Amino acid sequence: MNVLAIGAHYDDIELGCSGTLIKHTQKGDKVTMLVVTNSEYSSPAGVPIRSAASAHAEGRAAAKIIGAELVCLNYSTHLVPFDEDLTKKITQLVEDLKIETVYAPWTGDLHRDHQNTARCALMACRHIKKYLMYRSNFYNTESTFRGNFYSDISDLMDKKIEAISCHRSEVKRVNYKWLDVFKNEHSNAGYRTGVSYAECFEVIRYLA
Repeated sequence: MNVLAIGAHYDDIELGCSGTLIKHTQKGDKVTMLVVTNSEYSSPAGVPIRSAASAHAEGRAAAKIIGAELVCLNYSTHLVPFDEDLTKKITQLVEDLKIETVYAPWTGDLHRDHQNTARCALMACRHIKKYLMYRSNFYNTESTFRGNFYSDISDLMDKKIEAISCHRSEVKRVNYKWLDVFKNEHSNAGYRTGVSYAECFEVIRYLA
């Protein structure tokens, strides 16, 4: 199976669905991770926080743990558009790689980069048989994430933490809270489904 995971930034995919992606690679599926931005950004005062080079290096390290190929479109952080140009680039990759399953950001996410990436992906992948949306943060929004599909990652939670931890610049910035937040979230999802840890998705399409 050819699988495409789409994220706005280096680390989005790892946070949202890396456990499930590792399951795919362990089964022999070909997984490609598409990151839309170079993920470089500064504080509102203009102080550099993350460089493009470090973000890319961290992304490569995480992709290696997952067992996936990594592609970056190098858009500027905070400036991801909702337009035909980005949609076409995603469509071209989907066609070139003969993608059958897509994991993409949730369209209701608070972050504008996540929203626009999600909306372009939804259009570009409109014919994909299996399309699921993930969350890479848990901020309150005006809409509700309707999680209705669960993936058991009980045996892969430590591997997921390892992939997230590759993003040292961001994990350090949040004082390592991401690790606890996501482990707790996946524990709660596992409790709802009778396993130790699970990733939760909102299904757009799932042709069995």
